[in-house]
Amino acid sequence: VEVAALQYTMSAVKGLPRSRLTCRSCIHSARIRENVETRISRDGSRSRTRQNMRWCLDSGRRASTPPAASGHLEGGGSSASLNDILHARKAEPLLPFESPAPSTLITDWEITPDLLLGCEPRGPPLKVAVLLSGGVDSSVALRLLKAAGHQCTAFYLQIWVQEDFRNFWGECPWEEDLGYAQGVCDQAGVELHTVPLTNEYWDRVVSHTISEIERGRTPNPDVLCNSRVKFGAFYDHLQECHSGQFDRVASGHYARLERTPSGLVSLTMSSDAHKDQTYFLAHLSQAQLSRVMFPLGYLPKPKVREVAEQLQLPNCSRKDSQGICFLGKVQFREFVKEHLGEKDGPLVEFETGKELGRHKGFWFHTSGQRQGLGLSNGPWYVHSKVPETNVVYISKKYYQMETNRDRFECGEFNWTLGDCPNTSQLTRCKMRHGPNIYDCVVEYSNPECTLATVVLEGDDQGIAAGQYAVFYNCDGICIGSGVIQRPLPGSTKNVEPTNKDTWTSDTSTEATCIP
Repeated sequence: VEVAALQYTMSAVKGLPRSRLTCRSCIHSARIRENVETRISRDGSRSRTRQNMRWCLDSGRRASTPPAASGHLEGGGSSASLNDILHARKAEPLLPFESPAPSTLITDWEITPDLLLGCEPRGPPLKVAVLLSGGVDSSVALRLLKAAGHQCTAFYLQIWVQEDFRNFWGECPWEEDLGYAQGVCDQAGVELHTVPLTNEYWDRVVSHTISEIERGRTPNPDVLCNSRVKFGAFYDHLQECHSGQFDRVASGHYARLERTPSGLVSLTMSSDAHKDQTYFLAHLSQAQLSRVMFPLGYLPKPKVREVAEQLQLPNCSRKDSQGICFLGKVQFREFVKEHLGEKDGPLVEFETGKELGRHKGFWFHTSGQRQGLGLSNGPWYVHSKVPETNVVYISKKYYQMETNRDRFECGEFNWTLGDCPNTSQLTRCKMRHGPNIYDCVVEYSNPECTLATVVLEGDDQGIAAGQYAVFYNCDGICIGSGVIQRPLPGSTKNVEPTNKDTWTSDTSTEATCIP
């Protein structure tokens, strides 16, 4: 049946235009790409069928009734029904590993109370929608929730937007992730749903990111991914398709939640300072936080890996993914080039005004950047840029300037506890994901508290408009976030710079530095 299905598929796509064979957001229809044509041995064996058949599923749903036998498979038509083909193949998943048999929790796994602190173990059993990415963190979170006695249903959010990148036509960017997610669910006996949110992601996150870059700002799309998609558009999906069925939405983020008897929920830094992801969650509202659960908030990363190995998860040895969550294997520079193009402009030495080279668009550069300038006799750093004239200023002395880069104007605030806080609560500040955090002083600039001046007790060379600044109190509670409007003149320099990174990214549960 599998060979017949493949032969039908090959005949169905024969002669179709190239555009019909691309991964067009993987959601509009069941597209079959060019590399579907595979070598089938003369005896009809299926030895290479699984490896060479690559599919793009529209929403992960399978046909409820089988197609007609040989008559259906021999029929013509301009496109093949992927659901029918999968059903003909007994809905066999295309997994990057041998799928384990469904099982309960590994019997020799020692479930200690400290493992379940982030799973609300003292309350009644809850119905939890678990966001599963195919990575280790969300997979362990799922198993911890089951160990705590909660009823879990897994959801994979498909938010890739790679359809415009011709050099990735041959690979579906989310197929492997979905395969691992399905394997984890098969092992745990949990139902998995695929939710296509590509359009919502484009409208709510990607378009904003492109607009900000075009204005010469340095946005962080992963902050908005959490508030607008994972805990925004997905909430809308649950309301529409699963209304009233779930008490919580859980993910594999490293952050803690503390619930008070009055119902107030505070977002608190994880016990693992290096993995703490409150920076990426600081744009969530109190209403969103009230429905969230972070099972890994009390665990360090090595412990999570250890649990994954003890449970023999299919992805226990899988590396953490890296990059902006919606780009996948596409490089950030290629993404910007695709949407903003290139525009020739000068690289000008800040101190002398002398042109030293050319660049291909100010939007490819951000303050403090060192790599990608293509100049000799360095190191050279991006000092600043002027979007109106497409000039990028560079300097060898960027980290030797006479004044600190320790203050900025901040606005567009989001307060996780709801009300606008007193500035005495805003005692610490993170400028990016990671363990580095500054003591700070915040003063509102207007009676409406919509703008504020922030002074860091340290020198941060990567302050750029468009970045998020995230504020904490002395107990590590995340009070909220704001968007840097502009750097301000700093104080006389008397400390060494503590940070040179300019942009960090969260991939649901993993992060890296860009560009």
